[in-house]
Amino acid sequence: MKNSSAYIELLKTFPPRPITAEEELMATQEAIDSLLDKDELTPDERDYLNVLGTLVYEYEQTLEPIPDIYGVELLKALIEEFELRQKDLVPIFKTESIVSDILNEKRQLTTEHIQKVA
Repeated sequence: MKNSSAYIELLKTFPPRPITAEEELMATQEAIDSLLDKDELTPDERDYLNVLGTLVYEYEQTLEPIPDIYGVELLKALIEEFELRQKDLVPIFKTESIVSDILNEKRQLTTEHIQKVA
């Protein structure tokens, strides 16, 4: 087992522990970001980054998966999340009736609509 003093110092700076809450995730992510901001990592820093990444991955596996949604369902989710009304989407879709038809699946989203929404 290789335990260099540089690796031990990294462990002392931010001791890796299983992540059980959002604030612990954020603190771990800050430690990861500080390493990723470096131009080049030492082998010890790469190993430490791997450990932190594994902890984040394990925590994320305990969370509810985000479903893959596409098309109209995604548009509906965005409308709900950003508390939009149909008239808010007129600059993208040109008229409220087009928005209504798309949301009621009477019309298809076009490539232009998708690009503008993005």
